[in-house]
Amino acid sequence: QVEAKTAAGKTIEVEVDKPLGLSLGQKPGGGVIITAVEGNAARAGLKVGDQVLYTSSFFGDELWPADKLGFTKTAIQAKPESVYFVVSRGADVDVKRLPKRPAPPRFGRKLTEAQKARATHICLDCGYVYTLSKPFEEQPDGFLCPQCRAPKKRFSKYDPETGRAVGGGALPISVILGVLAGALAVGGLVVYGLQ
Repeated sequence: QVEAKTAAGKTIEVEVDKPLGLSLGQKPGGGVIITAVEGNAARAGLKVGDQVLYTSSFFGDELWPADKLGFTKTAIQAKPESVYFVVSRGADVDVKRLPKRPAPPRFGRKLTEAQKARATHICLDCGYVYTLSKPFEEQPDGFLCPQCRAPKKRFSKYDPETGRAVGGGALPISVILGVLAGALAVGGLVVYGLQ
């Protein structure tokens, strides 16, 4: 998907499932370029010679500038299922001047066909869809949502056709806390109003 075009080149943003099927190299003067592409990376539209501007961070919900090859490879390897890339094609970009930026929202994002086939559970707190190859039931009890760190019990079965939790599941924790805070506020008003 092309996000922006300039006379010198274009910026392309794609999410690539693992295994990625690409090799990276250090660009002289700083930055990272794609040196080989196959498989999922090729299907996503990445090409040899593309300069990597941003990749998914290995924690939090942001994109990190791809300045140093080793750090970029570490961030990519730490992502469990897919990596979001922003690349420049046809234009040389000084990556050292790029700030971190928020990642695109994952809630409600369109799943690839491969992800739909693996999608079994959804986090009720943030909408993260579990698409890892390891069955969800085999995850340990201490498993946390990779996106919001919610515990395993906050996941519900997921229907990839409707994009919703099966049976509705429990209310998101933010809704529960909001209702409790509201009830306490009303209770406080009643108590102080009677005095």
